Amino acid sequence: MKSREVSLDKTVILCPGQGAQVVGMGRDVAETYDSARQVYARADEILGMDLGRLCFEGPAEQLNRTSTSQPAIFVTSVAIWSALESEGVAAAWAPGVVAGLSLGEYTALHIAGMLDFESCLRLVAERGRLMQEASDAVPSGMVSVMGLDEPTMNELCREAAGGEVLAPANFNCPGQIVVSGSQAACERLRQAVESQGGRSVALSVAGAFHSALMGSAADGLTGSLARAQFTPGRIPVVSNVSADYHGDADGVRALLREQVIKPVRWQASMERLISDGFNRFFELGPGRVLSGLMRKIDRSVEMKNISTATGIEKESTAASVGVTHDPSH
Repeated sequence: MKSREVSLDKTVILCPGQGAQVVGMGRDVAETYDSARQVYARADEILGMDLGRLCFEGPAEQLNRTSTSQPAIFVTSVAIWSALESEGVAAAWAPGVVAGLSLGEYTALHIAGMLDFESCLRLVAERGRLMQEASDAVPSGMVSVMGLDEPTMNELCREAAGGEVLAPANFNCPGQIVVSGSQAACERLRQAVESQGGRSVALSVAGAFHSALMGSAADGLTGSLARAQFTPGRIPVVSNVSADYHGDADGVRALLREQVIKPVRWQASMERLISDGFNRFFELGPGRVLSGLMRKIDRSVEMKNISTATGIEKESTAASVGVTHDPSH
C-alpha cells in the first residue's frame, strides 16, 4: 500500500505494546462505558479466563507474564477504542492511519478492520503463550542502550555476541536502541557500551523478544496466521518490520511472523507518517510509552494519551463542539 493511497485526514491512532500494562488499567473505563465493559466480558468468554479481573485487580506478577500481558493490553486498548466509538469520538477523529508497537500492531489491525475481535484476540493470546515458552527455554533478556548510534551498536553486538544471539531489537527513538540476546551476551554488551561512553539498562522482560531466540514462537505462530481471515480493512496500518504500509493479507501474515524475530523500527515508522503529513497522534491504552517516544522523535506534532474515563470524556466534549485537536498546534 503506497502513501498516495492514505487518507487525507492527518490523525493517527497508536496502540501500545507489552510493558505498558499496570494493575488497574481499564477499570474506570469499563465502569463508565458499557461498550468497554462488553469488550472485557467478550474477552473473558473467548479465553475462558477472568482477564478483566487481572487487568483491574492483578496480581501484578500474573499480569506481567508475557502470556497474560499481551492479551490484557490488547483488550484494554480495544475497550478504550470501543468507548471512543460509542461516544462519537472515533468518527470525529476520522483517523487516516493506525500503528502499534510490537503487540500493538495487532490492536491496530483490529481497529483498522483487518481482523475481527475474536480472531485477533486468539492470535494475540497464542503469540503471548509462544513467546513465553520461547523465553522460558533459554536464559535471555533485553538491554536498552542510550547514546550510541545504529552502526556502533551493530558492531558492538557482533563483538559481544561471542557465538551467541545478540542483535538490535527495537529502534525506538533518537538515542535509544534496545538489544536482545542471551543473558551472557547481554552482560558482555553492557560492558562494551560503557567502554564506548554509552549508557545501558537491563529491561525487566521475560526474554529476548524480536530476536532469533524467538524462532520457535515465530514458527508456532505461522499456522495460526495462515488460518486467520484478514480483510482489506478501512484504514491503512503501518508495519513494525518495514516501517511502511501493510499490503495484502499474505504480506500482513509474513510481516507479523517476521515481527517476532526482527527489529521493531518504531522511529522510522513515526518519521514516515510525519513525512506523509500526519500531525495528530492519539495513544490508546495504558502507560505513556509511545507519547514519551514521540517527544524524542518530533515534539512539533500533537500527541495525546487516552487511557482513562476522564480522558475519553474530555475528547467526547471536544468532539461535540467540533474541536478534535489542540488548537495551539
